[in-house]
Amino acid sequence: MGCCVSTSNKSNDGSHIPSCLEIGLCGQKKARRTFSDHVVSLNKLASLPNRIFSNGKSRSSCIFTQQGRKGVNQDAMIVWEDFVSEDAIFCGVFDGHGPYGHLVARKVRDALPIKLLSFLDSSESRRNESSKAFSKDIKFESGEAENNFSGEDEVNSMWREAFMKAYKAMDKELKSHANLDCFCSGSTSVTIVKQGSNLYMGNIGDSRAIMGSKDSNDSMVAIQLTVDLKPDLPREAERIKKCKGRVFALEDEPEVCRVWLPFDDAPGLAMARAFGDFCLKEYGVISVPEFTHRILTDRDQFIVLASDGIWDVLSNEEVVEIVSSAPSRSSAARVLVESAAREWKLKYPTSKMDDCAVVCLFLDGKMDSEESDCDEQCYSSATIQSNRHSGNPVESDDGQKSEPSLQRNFTVRTSEFNETCIGGGKGGESVDVEDGTSLAEDQNWLGLEGVTRVNSLVQLPRFSEERPNS
Repeated sequence: MGCCVSTSNKSNDGSHIPSCLEIGLCGQKKARRTFSDHVVSLNKLASLPNRIFSNGKSRSSCIFTQQGRKGVNQDAMIVWEDFVSEDAIFCGVFDGHGPYGHLVARKVRDALPIKLLSFLDSSESRRNESSKAFSKDIKFESGEAENNFSGEDEVNSMWREAFMKAYKAMDKELKSHANLDCFCSGSTSVTIVKQGSNLYMGNIGDSRAIMGSKDSNDSMVAIQLTVDLKPDLPREAERIKKCKGRVFALEDEPEVCRVWLPFDDAPGLAMARAFGDFCLKEYGVISVPEFTHRILTDRDQFIVLASDGIWDVLSNEEVVEIVSSAPSRSSAARVLVESAAREWKLKYPTSKMDDCAVVCLFLDGKMDSEESDCDEQCYSSATIQSNRHSGNPVESDDGQKSEPSLQRNFTVRTSEFNETCIGGGKGGESVDVEDGTSLAEDQNWLGLEGVTRVNSLVQLPRFSEERPNS
């Protein structure tokens, strides 16, 4: 993270200068924690209050994840309340892919929010300095309205810059990470920050955010907040092709466009933007987030962030219906995952269910006033069962102890090893493995084999000493 930046907001005469994070766009002053209040090492993230990353609930949200049948659960999620101020909350869902995708997703979950805080603080400090210099020479003649308009633009610009820099720094850290091979592993990211009535969003990959809102007839409607950044989008495909990457779908899954190396039919990444995946970063895959800002209204009820394990089998409208009709708010994320699991069995009975991760944020800031003992007991039981079922080693609170020291680079493998682990090439099929009967190392590779509806990666590249001339 580098050095900490001072967050002092005092002028030379000692008077306090309100920052744009202290004052909402409506002009009301908000209590704010400076970045110095949040400075902790990744080893002490668990000590932060109002931060949850495992199945459970907070004051205004609930989160739940469940392992699929492709191996180790590669999804991660987080809710961090009181993020930059008492009315701010950070939410994120991260879907890993590749042999170390689960570690990439956890790393992003832990580090990305802190990087966002750091760049927000840095942007604010620069803004305060420029504001002081600006106010000495120029005075607005059109009154407070012009100041408010300028302030809105400035705050939005500050958040955009912070998201862009945080995502860039995150990818840079993954590239230089000593114990984490991200050459053919990566993660999606869909992140939001709700501050008052403002909603700031940044996303890469195919994890999605939607909102449940009421229309003029008080009926619930679904509003998609983010775009799935896949290679079939014309602007994404154009960028990839300009960088000499290839975009096409396999014959047995013509609806799924993938990104391929120019000299090899690999890895077949099913998204156009991602953290990691450095084998494709020279060929058009980027980690630049799509940033959007939205003003929330009283009709907006809740926001759902989820990995593609949900969206592959449920529509936006179905998700809104399930969440709005859940027995309790605290169980909404779990009920949604269970509904998706049933749909996987009904719609794709021969396919391996994907991992699912869900964050449900209720915009009125309230959860259930009373919870029945039965509901809480069932929820805790489901959480414990999910953790046992995952096959993962127990993750420490900081999420860092599970990162292995690499003994060898598994991304460059012989053809014999490919046939053993991947089932023989692009279209390799293998018999479904019973849950819990495989070794942990074998389970890490199940996402690259077997009969699956959509894999994020098809196979790993096999590099030879000589590449075909372009």
